[in-house]
Amino acid sequence: MMGTCIGMFVLAWAVVRLWSVPAAVGMCLFAMVIPPVAAVVANRRGPDDRWWDDPSGDPKSDEWWDELDGKRRPGSWDHREPRDP
Repeated sequence: MMGTCIGMFVLAWAVVRLWSVPAAVGMCLFAMVIPPVAAVVANRRGPDDRWWDDPSGDPKSDEWWDELDGKRRPGSWDHREPRDP
């Protein structure tokens, strides 16, 4: 992708500008838009990628979110005092 952009810039100002400066400017504008669009497309999540369900690494936060999402009943966990077996 980046090679295409650089090639379009070089081609626009080395060759195309000899025939049409507006066409060379248009090619450069188009080449300028390619990298951000490529980044957005490459970083798109798939329809089956449930990234919002991934654990955060903080057990207290994960339990809190599980309770909010209805995966766990309120009060079913309590880390403040250990229970005796």
